[in-house]
Amino acid sequence: MARAFSIEDGGLGKTTTVKTTKNREYIDLDLSFTAKGSGDVYKKHSLSAVKQALKLLLMTNRTERPFSPYHGANLQQYLFELGDRRTTGEIEYAIKQNIKTFEPRIDPKRLQVHTDFDEGNNTLDITVVFSIVNSNESVEFTTQLNRLR
Repeated sequence: MARAFSIEDGGLGKTTTVKTTKNREYIDLDLSFTAKGSGDVYKKHSLSAVKQALKLLLMTNRTERPFSPYHGANLQQYLFELGDRRTTGEIEYAIKQNIKTFEPRIDPKRLQVHTDFDEGNNTLDITVVFSIVNSNESVEFTTQLNRLR
């Protein structure tokens, strides 16, 4: 990024390059809300905070969050659909769009959705391989969505 100096800075003709890097540590509340001895609650840092946020994003249904009706991947709607390629494609698209829109800390590398919609067993196995924006480390996150009886 080039930055031009004003007259007050000593001249308009001079330019310089400004280089910045951000190394941020991501911190979220631990949603188990377990109390520490000091009366505070535990926090999740970096990778575990991002994994927790991704899981919440995938498990949230649309209109479940007040004032944010499109937040959430709305995956429960697919539990009673046919287990074909079209459904799997729709699930992958919903997950990718929600990660892109609501979780800027994640750079998704690979997404794999396995459907097991046999008779009496409605299950979605979701695996997301991603890296955190400030890190080169590749992380695999796997979760399973079942229907309740």
